[in-house]
Amino acid sequence: MVGTPTYDATRNRVEAYFDRTATKTWERLTSDAPVSGIRQTVREGRDRMRDIMLSRLPEDLTGRRILDAGCGTGAMSEILARRGADVVAIDISPQLVEIAEKRMPEALAPRITFTSGDMLSETLGAFDHVVAMDSMIYYQAPDLGRALATLSERVDHSIIFTVAPRTPFLMAFFAMGKLFPRSDRSPTMIPHVPARIAQETFQKGALGTLSEVERVSRGFYISTCLEYRA
Repeated sequence: MVGTPTYDATRNRVEAYFDRTATKTWERLTSDAPVSGIRQTVREGRDRMRDIMLSRLPEDLTGRRILDAGCGTGAMSEILARRGADVVAIDISPQLVEIAEKRMPEALAPRITFTSGDMLSETLGAFDHVVAMDSMIYYQAPDLGRALATLSERVDHSIIFTVAPRTPFLMAFFAMGKLFPRSDRSPTMIPHVPARIAQETFQKGALGTLSEVERVSRGFYISTCLEYRA
């Protein structure tokens, strides 16, 4: 996929944030270490969302090749590998990938290929499934549609991903974020309506179906699981 100016700019902001600013925060959040009340709700929300996404896949993944797009510190990749999948785990942050590799049990290492870079790179090859938890939440609808259409050409079954839902609460935060300078802040989540993403995906040439699976709302973690089926 040839990146658009908006896609490339957002990807660069995300890389800078997670690889230079928030590495230690995410390392702690995704561990068993105590965290603040707000971060605890995010941890619980992410755990619930991971379970929902995994429930959309067969229990036995032997022989399936899966892309964990935005693998972070590797929690999803570990579960996929335990269920028999051959996993390509990619994240835009080399530091998070390094943490994931160190955390991975040695017995599962042969099932997982870790790498850093763009989750849409054609060099990653073809897959049975793609999972992308909270790695597409920063992109505009046209870029999401283009990303799904690009991935769909190399995916046999499904793309399971999350977006921020267009709720009054998140829209208020989104509007407030525009009032402040971009420096020293995390990338902004873009609230979406699933129908708009489906429209953009279809317009980019993908002929599969997009459906909403389930929303998770736990304190400051609010996210919707969507599934594209080829």
